[in-house]
Amino acid sequence: MKRNRHTEEQIISILKANEHGVSVAELARQNVVTEQILYRWKAKYSGMDVSEAKRLRELEAENARLKKLLPESALDNAALKEIVSGKW
Repeated sequence: MKRNRHTEEQIISILKANEHGVSVAELARQNVVTEQILYRWKAKYSGMDVSEAKRLRELEAENARLKKLLPESALDNAALKEIVSGKW
């Protein structure tokens, strides 16, 4: 997976420039991205501050970690049930 070249802070500053009247085409050219990426960023980060973007990144990382833990715990639970049922 390709790593982003822009941080959330940079993305938010680019979007704030758009709110202040700079055109999307001009911003795309200045930041070497496509207009589609700018619209995607606008859908995700519109109206956010830098602190909110950092919190969003932390929540996404925590959510990914929890999604990994759930199947592991279900597998452990199933293994324990098999052990218990085999002994009785």
